[in-house]
Amino acid sequence: MLAAIAGGAVLTGYYKWCRGASGPQTAVSFTIPKGATGTDVVRSLEDVGVLRCDFVSRYIVRSRGLSSSFKAGDYKLKTNMTLDDALTALAEGPIVKTVTVTVPEGWRLTQIAEEASRKLGIQETQIMAAAESGRFSVPPYLPAGSPTVEGFLFPKTYTFPRDSVTTSSLFRRLLDQFSDEVRRLPWGNAGPLGVTPYQVVIIASMIERETNVPGERTKVAAVIYNRLQGHDRLGIDATVQYIDPDPSNGITASDLEIDSPYNTRLHKGLPPTPIGSPGLPSLRAALQPADTDAAYFVLCGNHHRFTDTYKEFLQVKEQCQG
Repeated sequence: MLAAIAGGAVLTGYYKWCRGASGPQTAVSFTIPKGATGTDVVRSLEDVGVLRCDFVSRYIVRSRGLSSSFKAGDYKLKTNMTLDDALTALAEGPIVKTVTVTVPEGWRLTQIAEEASRKLGIQETQIMAAAESGRFSVPPYLPAGSPTVEGFLFPKTYTFPRDSVTTSSLFRRLLDQFSDEVRRLPWGNAGPLGVTPYQVVIIASMIERETNVPGERTKVAAVIYNRLQGHDRLGIDATVQYIDPDPSNGITASDLEIDSPYNTRLHKGLPPTPIGSPGLPSLRAALQPADTDAAYFVLCGNHHRFTDTYKEFLQVKEQCQG
């Protein structure tokens, strides 16, 4: 009887010892291959020093019905873990490998599609086809049936799971970000300014492409509104750049003659869509333009100068650009 009691005590002690842990803990990269059984997993955990012994551990895994619950993939564990801690870590699932995609302010759809294709492994043609499918909307800013998502892919650095991104999930993520970021802007100003929320984004995209100087954005916005109200051509070079077939040589005389609704040197009014992705400062400027009569601006060094009349514009242009 005493021998049986002693033996039971030994077994109980061994059982507790196997479930416990002691000693220094160091990081261990652990991989569960596809098709691995619970026994395979527990034995491998003992081999790399995560668990003390596999016999008791295998018994507990089987008794809890966990033998087929381990997901294949990579895990971050530590040496000398208790069985319960190791099982908890495995239950959280494998590490999801991620990739980041950065959308800078002012980037156009084609640039974003190229970067997303390079980082996510989706064909660029697929991305562009989805972007121009008319399937996406962000009410009330991007109306249903809009021909493109240009302008609504919010500038930000995004983290995506490496192997499970689709064109739909890509655009939904960026469009949802736009909706979240802009909801606190004063959209009630759009009506008094005589524009729709969609047109606000068009104007913001031109502001974004024309200047990155914080103090100039509201002035550029004012020039656009003043020229719209005066029924003048906007003359925004950034809209010509948007359709330039060869951007490497700058804006040429032939570029200025391109017959396109985006060419605001030739056609009055706003271009039909945004020309890039504006950030919050440009969107805010489009909703809160400066109180000024300025109708022209000219690049002067690393900033712009603003004038009320064309005569003044020519004088400033001569001073700044010769």
